[in-house]
Amino acid sequence: MDIFSILAMLGGLALFLYGMHIMGEGLSKVSGGKLERILEKLTSNPIKAVLLGAGVTAVIQSSSATTVMVVGFVNSGIMKLTQAVGIIMGANIGTTATSWILSLTGIESGNFLIKMCKPTSFSPILALVGVCFLLFSKKEKKKDIGMIMVGFAILMTGMSSMSDAVKPLADVPAFTNILVMFSNPILGVIAGTVLTAVIQSSSASVGILQALCATGSLTYATAFPIIMGQNIGTCVTAMISAIGAKKNAKRAALVHLYFNMIGTVVFMVVFYAINYFISFGFLGDVANAAGIAVIHSVFNIVATLMLLPFGKGLVKLACLTVKDDGEEEENVFEKLDDRFLDKPGFAMQQCQELTKNMAETAKKGLYLSFELLKEYDSVKAEKVYEIESLVDQYEDQLGSYLVKLSSKNMSEDDSKELTVLLHCIGDFERISDHAVNLMQAATEMNEKGLVFSDEAVAEVQIYMNAMHEIVDNAFKAFEEKDLALAENIEPLEEVIDGLNVKLKKRHVKRLRDGKCTIELGFILADITTNFERVADHCSNLAVSMIQMDKDGFDTHEYLDTLKRENNPEFIRMYEQYKEKYRLPQK
Repeated sequence: MDIFSILAMLGGLALFLYGMHIMGEGLSKVSGGKLERILEKLTSNPIKAVLLGAGVTAVIQSSSATTVMVVGFVNSGIMKLTQAVGIIMGANIGTTATSWILSLTGIESGNFLIKMCKPTSFSPILALVGVCFLLFSKKEKKKDIGMIMVGFAILMTGMSSMSDAVKPLADVPAFTNILVMFSNPILGVIAGTVLTAVIQSSSASVGILQALCATGSLTYATAFPIIMGQNIGTCVTAMISAIGAKKNAKRAALVHLYFNMIGTVVFMVVFYAINYFISFGFLGDVANAAGIAVIHSVFNIVATLMLLPFGKGLVKLACLTVKDDGEEEENVFEKLDDRFLDKPGFAMQQCQELTKNMAETAKKGLYLSFELLKEYDSVKAEKVYEIESLVDQYEDQLGSYLVKLSSKNMSEDDSKELTVLLHCIGDFERISDHAVNLMQAATEMNEKGLVFSDEAVAEVQIYMNAMHEIVDNAFKAFEEKDLALAENIEPLEEVIDGLNVKLKKRHVKRLRDGKCTIELGFILADITTNFERVADHCSNLAVSMIQMDKDGFDTHEYLDTLKRENNPEFIRMYEQYKEKYRLPQK
């Protein structure tokens, strides 16, 4: 085997790993976070958990990705540790799907239909169709499907290149001697563990083993312990992801490790004990891709059947390893786990959920400040400060996470949603700031013993009623993605602008008539200005949604067009709100 054969083998490995990567990425984009959401909403039924873990892993072609997601779920408090056990076991079964696909390369037949089942026969067709989708389709869904097809074709090309490159090794005695050395169970397990730990994919390491079958020098005696070691090596990815995580997340990674280690030890002890007395003849046979797929599947299925009833025992073992040393503080932002960034669809759903929480928190603070204007309460005033601080944290955490997420390969819909969220979290934070300003106005009035006239109280109440409606509608439109409701915001915002002008004019008249003081006038101006600013931010929320839905984001152009043109619906809604929030005649 010369240097060119080595380069061909390394190139084939690179194509194989890259093909697996982009195929998994395409599958993840097509799912749009749905698979992860299904995992998240899993019931506590362990059998369903195993089936679901196997199914999701078979689809995304990576047990490591599934397990890392589970570690993230547990770390975020989305999933209990006991629920994670079944999914982890199922992930080990699901990852064997790749080895079965790769085993089809060994099909030999003159029949056209059977020959077409061979991946090397149909992968060029997939590559051609996939490239056409990528180059000529305008629909993002088709482009994602094209990515999956091209990824599979690259994967199979890499597999074929590796197999062709290693064939000459059959005539190299040194290579044969190395393989014989790995037939020692302990050395074989170590080799499989190290190989999988390095490339962080049991599917890829099994694929490499299947490619080595082309040499004709790989026996089942050598392949068996290496496959056992590969199941242990795949735990490295989850263990790395658990570094710095909460205790339960570390325990989830340990459950994965203990499951594979205990399964491997028990399986090997039983297998070699029986072999000692019976002597399995097939161990001396030359291994093939299908045989490796069988061993890989049988081990994971048997290990799952054996250890599933003892799932709680694995949890206890993990808890004994990572002991409690006090209560861990709950953190609302743990859902923004960096582990989810590799699954942009699911990460976006987490951001959406947390942004809705941010919106509700900001609204709660604003409405508390409204209550303070009617009746002052120092406890409520302090609560407004606390809420504003929490909303600031929401903006910092969500903003940083969304910026990280924006660099990932996202679907068009998720990319639009991310842009909307980045705009909206700023508006929610500013609304919270205005709530503090209103609270401070109420505090000043309370400390100085100031009271508005009955006329001013009635006018502010009408203004406040309009504010309640615009805030309720804007926040509901955001949370439910209701564009029809969002379009009702701007007419009400125009009415609120008019109320602001009228209240200031009426205050000036009362000041001239000696019915009000300059000091109260300043406070009233603060209140009405903050009301108007909150309404502006509600308008921003609605416009962000509408403009992004229309594939544009020129807010000023949209508003100018809306007000400049004789829009019958806008005029109708404006007149309706104007009548509803008409100030009393003097």
